[in-house]
Amino acid sequence: MFFTFIFGYFFSLIMFFFVRKHFLLCLLILEYLLLYSFFCIIIYMGFFFYDYYFLVIFLVFGVCDGVIGLSLLVFLIRNSSGDYLDSLSLC
Repeated sequence: MFFTFIFGYFFSLIMFFFVRKHFLLCLLILEYLLLYSFFCIIIYMGFFFYDYYFLVIFLVFGVCDGVIGLSLLVFLIRNSSGDYLDSLSLC
């Protein structure tokens, strides 16, 4: 079961590197990556009988990551009327 989560984690990393067209797809892949890392941490902490306080902090940072990503998506759509990453200019 742990190998399934590791496979899902690396598959999400591969998807993140190859899907670079839309900002929303990149955000969804990052949340997928966060979810699989959460499951791996649950299995690791359950195997060694650790406390689960770290998981609460991890989920708080995950929610903050999602909120910041969605606010950046709204800002991007309002300014450039699309979520294409190719149309962005950093200067």
